[in-house]
Amino acid sequence: MTVLNGIMDVLAALFLLIGAIFSLTAGIGLLRFPDLLSRLHTGAKPQVIGLIATLVAIGLSTRTPSDIGILVLVAIFQLMTAPVAAHIVGRAGYRSGRIREDLLVVDELSRDLSNPG
Repeated sequence: MTVLNGIMDVLAALFLLIGAIFSLTAGIGLLRFPDLLSRLHTGAKPQVIGLIATLVAIGLSTRTPSDIGILVLVAIFQLMTAPVAAHIVGRAGYRSGRIREDLLVVDELSRDLSNPG
């Protein structure tokens, strides 16, 4: 049983390191990327992956069913809310003119906003 505990601890450390790297990447991207849409992408995707990897590390470390259940609920909530929040911020940024239109390849939102019907 001690070998299995050692393997689980190594896996937890590995997932924690992966989560930290993804979260660090998201933070650096938020500071370094030039426009709102790039920052939204960096703030949503790597951050969520980093959080889920960290939650997996905590689950591997604690190994109790009640804690794992709570961690799963946190992961589901994050997966449901982060894309919606990024979408809302992106639309608000577009409507307020904070989007660099020269970087857009396709601008479907302008067509939707100009045709209210």
